Amino acid sequence: MLSYPSGMTVSSRALGVLADALRAHRNQRRTRWRKLPAGRQALLVVAYLRKGETYADLACGFEIGTSTVYRYIREALDLLAALAPTLEQAIEVAKRKAFVILDGTLLRIDRVGMSSGYDRAFYSGKHKAHGVNVQVIADPIGRLVWISPPLPGARHDMGAAREHGIIDALTDHKIQAAADTAYQGAGPTVAVPQRRRRLDPDTGRYRRLSLNQKDVNTAHARRRGPGERVNAELKNWKILRKIRSSPNSADKLIAAVQTLMLANASSGWQRLNGICTLCDRLAACA
Repeated sequence: MLSYPSGMTVSSRALGVLADALRAHRNQRRTRWRKLPAGRQALLVVAYLRKGETYADLACGFEIGTSTVYRYIREALDLLAALAPTLEQAIEVAKRKAFVILDGTLLRIDRVGMSSGYDRAFYSGKHKAHGVNVQVIADPIGRLVWISPPLPGARHDMGAAREHGIIDALTDHKIQAAADTAYQGAGPTVAVPQRRRRLDPDTGRYRRLSLNQKDVNTAHARRRGPGERVNAELKNWKILRKIRSSPNSADKLIAAVQTLMLANASSGWQRLNGICTLCDRLAACA
């Protein structure tokens, strides 16, 4: 098998976050020797997540066995998932913003059991594909605040947001949010576009929006637009374009990518609550 040098559009800050967590973990376990140092293991894992490389390709490029690649990736995913912020931490960040943008997106999957109709819960009629639903909170300029754990793709955005407690949290803390029409009726703090009026009894057609209502929708779309950047950046991590693992393990994969996305951001260190504390605590246990 041939190998070649390549590049990735990932900041060194994200690589450093993972490498530091791996070193602390190794110190805690008192690991004497590894095939790859922590920095190279971190690079392997970032390549897996960002470029969607297979175990065989990574094994060739890093000159290790495929079973070692698997163990390295599983170990790193556990550490990154543990560093991902909770909803409570995300709300503390959101409280300091003028408003936040709430949106849902579908991450496609290709390993769903078809027996006994198990796959039906993961089939999205809107996207005509199997996947998992994640709720994304972004700030007004399109920076990530939080990504929810995944739910089956057939789940409606509004139901998913309520199940995760997002709607209640926004209402309780009076955080203003901009969302699309899927979140109609989410509460007084969640602004959604104007919808077409009910059917006209005389013509049997929907009544058109007034010019003022159209202007309101245009302004709302401009506020909500930057939130689409987060969804686009999320799917730039090729491992999430079509998740090849079981949907039951997709939560760690998504949480790991979220941690690296926050580290990629300019204020990533502040947003990754507790990462330095965790690394210090792990090192102290050694």
